[in-house]
Amino acid sequence: MWCGPPGPQAEGRRKERRRFPPGGWIALSLEPTTADLARAAREALEFLRGAPDVLEAEAFVSANGQLLARLAYASHLPSNGVEEPKSTASHGIGLQVVFRDPAGPRFGFGSEPSDLSGEGVRRALAKAREGAVHDPTFVSLPRPGPERRTLAAYHDPQLLDLDDEDLVAAGWRIVTGALRTFTASTRLAELAESEEDLRRLRLLLGGDVTIVQERVAIVSTHLPEVQTDETTLITASTTGMVETMDAKGSGWSTGTRLDEFTEEAGVEAAHGAIRALGGERIPSGRYRIILGPQPVTDLLNNLVLPALHASSFYASTTPFLGRFGKRVAAPALSIYDHGALRGFTGSKGVTCEGLPTGRTDLVSGGVLTGLLTNWYEAQRLLRDPQARVKLGVEPAEAAAGLVARNGFRFAAGGGRSFSSPPGTAATNVFVEGQDGVSLDELCRRVGDGLYVGRIWYTYPINGLQAGDFTCTVVADSYLIRDGRITVPLRANAVRISDNIAGVLEGVIGVTREVKGTTVWGGDEVVYAPSIAVAGLQVDEIASFLNTL
Repeated sequence: MWCGPPGPQAEGRRKERRRFPPGGWIALSLEPTTADLARAAREALEFLRGAPDVLEAEAFVSANGQLLARLAYASHLPSNGVEEPKSTASHGIGLQVVFRDPAGPRFGFGSEPSDLSGEGVRRALAKAREGAVHDPTFVSLPRPGPERRTLAAYHDPQLLDLDDEDLVAAGWRIVTGALRTFTASTRLAELAESEEDLRRLRLLLGGDVTIVQERVAIVSTHLPEVQTDETTLITASTTGMVETMDAKGSGWSTGTRLDEFTEEAGVEAAHGAIRALGGERIPSGRYRIILGPQPVTDLLNNLVLPALHASSFYASTTPFLGRFGKRVAAPALSIYDHGALRGFTGSKGVTCEGLPTGRTDLVSGGVLTGLLTNWYEAQRLLRDPQARVKLGVEPAEAAAGLVARNGFRFAAGGGRSFSSPPGTAATNVFVEGQDGVSLDELCRRVGDGLYVGRIWYTYPINGLQAGDFTCTVVADSYLIRDGRITVPLRANAVRISDNIAGVLEGVIGVTREVKGTTVWGGDEVVYAPSIAVAGLQVDEIASFLNTL
């Protein structure tokens, strides 16, 4: 099994390099080091500068590893606990090139996997040239601004050079925490007089431990000094169940260091499943609701953050169209993205455009103050003849909130991909309240309502611009009565159908405590609080048993 790109201590294990003319490019039979990536990027740009039809060029080289330990425990069936420890690896080069043309510059992108040699660069260039198009909104490849890089040497060498035993041990840490929580439960003991009875309850734990290893190098015409970046992260996502009682709980953890990885996600999932015993159904209606960290993250990932991309304003597909500088949420609510914080899971030293990461204030005291953007999207929105209508202010007034700190080539949780041009993605998203309170205080503000701890199938309906959405409440949810969390809500018994404006404008309180949370397929990490909302529409889902 491949266990990540070799670090400096593994240099002696590398196979012999082979040289390819011209220019001394290298091709490797193993994953290249960061120094190899930097050299390949530099030599590729030198080659592109010599091409007579090239006006501007950018070379992006990356090597990614993703390691996965699948968790699968069942008390009533033979199971290994940690299944399918596996890994994927990729490396290659991507070129963005601006070509001379009598009709005007043409812009193209081409990539080549697993080959950093001269031949690989030539093939990528040929693809870029063949697919090049005239884009009247294109201004230039990224240019430097006043901001400078602040984050370097922040990755964990242990995660960058992980071995098989450490990966499996990380998975078992989660499983062991869950089993210890199940067996220590007094509530389960009341239902099971023996170990055999406990097994018959069908205790389940599923999920995964994921480690992502990213190494990149980038250089371009206007950013001629090669930038490199090394990033590591480790996450866990788990679901625990007492299957015979239809009780489900969830757990998450995010981090950047192996030595700080704990059993937290397993303990949370098992504890949540135990708390969910005896779940009740509720009728349809409008309820005061506390959204826990996972629902907050899911709504941000699927609705709020996509609506705060510069590209959504350019395409007029955002519910916040024309509201830059205006209130879009309750005054108590603020949201910002910060990609340059040491120790936070989504942090990166530089973007995949070679620009510094940093803080972008998106919503400040309820007012829309900034957008997530890459260089291309920022430039074309600021120069759009309809920008005044789309933003709601003159472009010059919005420029400070349109800094390209979020141009990434993420591959749906699989690293920073050489095979695509930069898109736009958040990094570490922080949600804050003006007067952060405890969860107990938030419950008192709600009085009677619901605590919703996990949702899924969250998606916009009627298009993103409408802001309408639906989602199903699947776990970790409870009734709030007289300001206290009481009995659990039955899993998969209700869905929420409302409008994201109602969520943002209806905020009546935010907790001080936040939790780093991810959702499936999401690249950003949301440090999410629990948020109380004045009222959301909840619809009962018909029970199969009631239809018999």
